[in-house]
Amino acid sequence: MNGRLQRFFSLFRWIVGPLLAVWAGAHWGASIGIAVLALFVFGPPLTMLPHFLVLRVVPPAPGLPTAPLGDLLQAWWREVVVVTKVFCWYQPWAEHREPDLVPEAAQARGRRGVVLLHGYNCNRGMWNVWMKAFRARGVPFIAVTQEPAFGSIDRYAPQIDAAMRTLQERTGLAPLIVAHSMGGLSARAWWRSQGHAFDRIHRILTLGTPHHGTLLAKLGTTENARQMRGDSEWLNQMARDEPAQFASHFDCLYGHCDQIVFPAETAILPGARVLHLPARGHLQLVFEPQAFERALHLLEEPALSAPVKVSRAG
Repeated sequence: MNGRLQRFFSLFRWIVGPLLAVWAGAHWGASIGIAVLALFVFGPPLTMLPHFLVLRVVPPAPGLPTAPLGDLLQAWWREVVVVTKVFCWYQPWAEHREPDLVPEAAQARGRRGVVLLHGYNCNRGMWNVWMKAFRARGVPFIAVTQEPAFGSIDRYAPQIDAAMRTLQERTGLAPLIVAHSMGGLSARAWWRSQGHAFDRIHRILTLGTPHHGTLLAKLGTTENARQMRGDSEWLNQMARDEPAQFASHFDCLYGHCDQIVFPAETAILPGARVLHLPARGHLQLVFEPQAFERALHLLEEPALSAPVKVSRAG
């Protein structure tokens, strides 16, 4: 669904926009035509800028940095570049350009795989760079497009479970999950649906996931957007359901220039290992080399021993 919607908006921006500019220029003069063309070309990047500037007035938790203006402007420009790539090419037109790599059991045995989970309003095409790099290294992977695009996050659990089971059956090892934004919540919801089975997961790397919600979700009206509000009962109940040991399986990457998931500390799960990335916007976290290197490192880390008894007080 997201791919179809993004194809429409991409065509509208890059085909209908210039045609309207030509028409406006012919009827009202060249200056009006140029203004209309500039609106379609530069309008989306400029509408993103206030999202970054507002972070100057959103106080972080004690001990966390406030984003300097220079970092915010740098993050804004980097975000413009990756948003254009992802929403104008990777997702609308190249969603299936990189197929999943699921070798036969004989070739994959003993080689840990990766399940890739995208965020809100995205699809598997967002991971094209990662999938190409994993393929070059012979790392098995499955990238899930979570549907329905605007439904409950709980509804993604069967799709995730199918991917996790396939890789575990082929490799004999529990997969690593790499999740961007909402995808980290999808991973947590999937694990809850499995009865908190520690033998089903290796580790989970989240990139800008709103583990404690985000202020921006207040503006969302879809079911999964409402679930990502900081005061949502869905988030609170999931946290209450999780055993304390679960956080030790997480690595949380976050940035103080994340214009989508803020305040910054909402992307940190207590008890997880944390990596702060400066001057990086929300989608830029996916394209940060440190994120991919962390995933490769986690693939080689030994599995954590599952606790004999899993419980959580209260």
